[in-house]
Amino acid sequence: MYAIIETGGKQYRVQEGDLLFIEKLEVEAGDAVTFDKVLFVNVEGDVKIGKPFIEGVTVEAKVEKNGKAKKVMVYKYKAKKGYRKKQGHRQPYTQVTIGKINA
Repeated sequence: MYAIIETGGKQYRVQEGDLLFIEKLEVEAGDAVTFDKVLFVNVEGDVKIGKPFIEGVTVEAKVEKNGKAKKVMVYKYKAKKGYRKKQGHRQPYTQVTIGKINA
């Protein structure tokens, strides 16, 4: 059994027990979160496709932690003008474990 969910403007293929790094959610570690934007569900060969979402199907998950990804350096440079700008960015994320797919 697997499903495709949408969160944070991205789509993820999930199964029970999967560990995901998704865009940051405003929840604390240890809380439960429910994803109701389910686009696709496959239950032992029985396929349901949403237009755009499937009504009544949810995916439950548990928040493991909130954190930041590794630093990415952004460097801007203009040739022959003496312009250089160095900036770092760390993208925040929420780590979740998929619990149950209610289909």
